[in-house]
Amino acid sequence: MKKTYKKWLIASTAVLPVPVWGEDRFNGADTAWILASTALVLFMTLPGLALFYGGLVRVKNVLSVLMQCFVIAGAVSLLWLALGYSLAFTHGGELNPLIGGFSKVFAKGIGPDSLSGSLPESVFLMFQMTFAIITPALIVGGFAERMRFSAMLCFSALWLLLVYVPICHWVWGGGWLSDLGVMDFAGGIVVHITCGVAALVAAVVLGVRRGFPDVPMPPHNMTMTVSGAGMLWVGWYGFNGGSALAADGAAGMAILATHLAASAGALTWMFIEWIRFGKPSVLGVVTGMVAGLGTITPASGYVGPVGGMVLGVLGGGICFTATQVIKRVLKIDDSLDVFPVHGIGGILGSLMTGVLAAKSLGGLGLAAGVTVSHQVGVQAVAVISAVAWCAMVSFLLLKSLDAVLGLRVSRDEETEGLDIVLHEEKGYHW
Repeated sequence: MKKTYKKWLIASTAVLPVPVWGEDRFNGADTAWILASTALVLFMTLPGLALFYGGLVRVKNVLSVLMQCFVIAGAVSLLWLALGYSLAFTHGGELNPLIGGFSKVFAKGIGPDSLSGSLPESVFLMFQMTFAIITPALIVGGFAERMRFSAMLCFSALWLLLVYVPICHWVWGGGWLSDLGVMDFAGGIVVHITCGVAALVAAVVLGVRRGFPDVPMPPHNMTMTVSGAGMLWVGWYGFNGGSALAADGAAGMAILATHLAASAGALTWMFIEWIRFGKPSVLGVVTGMVAGLGTITPASGYVGPVGGMVLGVLGGGICFTATQVIKRVLKIDDSLDVFPVHGIGGILGSLMTGVLAAKSLGGLGLAAGVTVSHQVGVQAVAVISAVAWCAMVSFLLLKSLDAVLGLRVSRDEETEGLDIVLHEEKGYHW
């Protein structure tokens, strides 16, 4: 009976349709890994980033941050289906160096047998959607505790279409930076630089919170923050490892480099605090971890384990210094340190990718005939372009929304807290 059933099963599967599209070939192992990675990246936002940010704000604003992360996830998902995916990852005709086309709006033409490489295109669309979700959610940390909910929602939606989607196309969708040969394995430019710059611009346009920098504004729940940080660390394996778009050695090396960078970043930040302030802080450890992760992201598939460790050390040290400069020297109230951690980390990692990817330095190698100096130059062009476009568009969006809706809650509303003022709810009932 077992032999008969086995013969029938083999015969039946032999006649099942094998999805084929051009030179693409379906691969079940790759698909399974990217399905898991998709879940991990979404897990980074919900609940990872939501808890990480929620614990860092004051008790009167915890629900507002959780709400923003959840609503951004829903809104971006619908926008990605409607326009974002098509504009980022299809050919835009004469405009293709700058933006994609409209051939796949609302997933037009994408069915169960449609392929993107070795993956069902629906899986690739969803995987990229999770990146689009977390990027504007990260910006929340720059204006936390003072932006109107309506303004936040409009800004996030417009920013996605006008900043994230074009830069995503430039780097990953066959745009002009891709043609130059830019190296951004998992989003140092597309995700971290854009969210960091936008957060910095938002912090400057909105102004500081009442009492900053003289009034202490410590995190209200470090247990929540550490829980969220742990989820981010685990989720980042899908973020970076999944960006290989295959279940192969590149994915494994990306995960290894990612883990070592997170470890090195956490310890570097901890020891700097320990030496400078006399005691290591839990907040410092988790922030250093995120700095290491942000720094390794663009390089994760191009460097070896030692490169990952080096980037973690550099990210922990340089991002720590950047937080001190932003808050204590420049007096900019980037509430949850988005620019000094993600923005600076993304810039540092993107530039160092051109160096540490070289085989002579333990990397996996540059393209044939490409020198380190040339690659660093390409990386610099990409960084400057992304910073300039993001800063300009973010500034114009914020100023326009301020004129139409008003960006900031009133002084009295800020004192009372956004949870009650905007949502008529409390995070805790003591």
